Amino acid sequence: MRGPGSEMRPAIAGILSCILSGLLLSLPSEAMMKEHVYEEVLPNGLKVLLMENHKAPVVTFQVWYRVGSRNEEWGKTGLSHMLEHMMFKGTKTVLPEEISRIIQENGGNDNAFTSADFTAYFENISADRVSIPIRLESDRMQNLTLRKKDFDTERLVVMEERRLRTDDNPQAYLSEQLEATAFQVQPYHWPTIGWMEDIRRFTLEDLKAYYHTYYNPVNAFLVVVGDFKKELILPQIRETFGAIPGGPAPEQRRDQEEPQCGERRLLVRKEAQLPALLIGYHVPNLREPDCYALEVLAAVLSGGKSSRFYLDLVQEKQLALSADADYSLTSHDPGLFSLSAEVFPGRKPGDVEAALDLEVERLQKEAVGERELEKAKNQLEAEFVYAQDSLFYQAMLLAQYEIAGDWKIADDYVPSVRKVTAQDIVRVAKKYLVPDNRTVGVLLPLPTDKSRPAPQAPFGDSRIIR
Repeated sequence: MRGPGSEMRPAIAGILSCILSGLLLSLPSEAMMKEHVYEEVLPNGLKVLLMENHKAPVVTFQVWYRVGSRNEEWGKTGLSHMLEHMMFKGTKTVLPEEISRIIQENGGNDNAFTSADFTAYFENISADRVSIPIRLESDRMQNLTLRKKDFDTERLVVMEERRLRTDDNPQAYLSEQLEATAFQVQPYHWPTIGWMEDIRRFTLEDLKAYYHTYYNPVNAFLVVVGDFKKELILPQIRETFGAIPGGPAPEQRRDQEEPQCGERRLLVRKEAQLPALLIGYHVPNLREPDCYALEVLAAVLSGGKSSRFYLDLVQEKQLALSADADYSLTSHDPGLFSLSAEVFPGRKPGDVEAALDLEVERLQKEAVGERELEKAKNQLEAEFVYAQDSLFYQAMLLAQYEIAGDWKIADDYVPSVRKVTAQDIVRVAKKYLVPDNRTVGVLLPLPTDKSRPAPQAPFGDSRIIR
């Protein structure tokens, strides 16, 4: 979103669904997405996804562009996020910041967000006024005005956002550095917001070229969910968006990582309250069948207060204030399976890592019990279904699966999770959660008393980042 927090990873869906609690509407029980979604590709290449839901007179209108930080290049990181900011600076017919004012005056809200894999813009508005976002979004898809004055001002805003969200946030900084170490070839190497030096030096001409390359109907799709009639809204979309000239589809293939040949480690020393630990293992995404076993594995480890991490590390041993396992199922490229922990006061990061390792070894040696496995599956299914009470999240879900490959794959989620066996979890734990396939990052707080010596690295030779 514009302002702090604009850059977002694939976990964004859960955060954004919370801020739109006013759009709580239910999908018919046991419904399959493909039974309720209409898909059409306009002659200029723009894909349109429509899902009618008449429980309340509201609509979420979303425009997704297949461009994020993965589409950038060395020396020009942060262009996707910067362009997201500039998309609110007006067009040939709309003044700067007027888009948001128009939406708000009509009782709606709007915003945007950027990730490694996409940039998206949305408006939530009364159903009888859906023609307003249709007009505004089609206009800025083709008529954006990029002014030097706006560019110079917004660049300072983005630089301050980076300082606030990353440079001054020890755990966010640790995560950024871990990804930069884990990914050496793949564009997930750099952060969505970009490196500070790149933000300082890219130009307005760079931004203009980026806009004309990626903000192209063939590189975008619309997702509209809510109280509308397809027969009425589709002609409006065809007339406005269909009139935008199409162009060549940008190349989306990117270099991929070679298999990691040994553990990588890094140490970050930053002003912080407590030490933290972050471990990332290279894993496949939705394009590989192992993804669903990894999804269930993450739920077994950290799915709530009855999970293994909470019971062992937090409650019983009191080694960590919090511990989590995270997996990005719908990332465009293969990503990381991450284990993280905030170290309990007075405890050592090395002890926390040893405890995490024991939990991983347990998964590799002992099959998860039937009751524990069923609980993890039930939890994932409930989260998946209940999240769709939100119109906004219904649209988000369609879009995220479309970015990952095809929106129709969303219908496979619950059946595929249900098919995961205890032996599948043992197999993927042995295959992916191994030391040679991981990167370990440790955050050590700088001492508050500058006269005291800095803490020593707890693990042999480490890459030290100040």
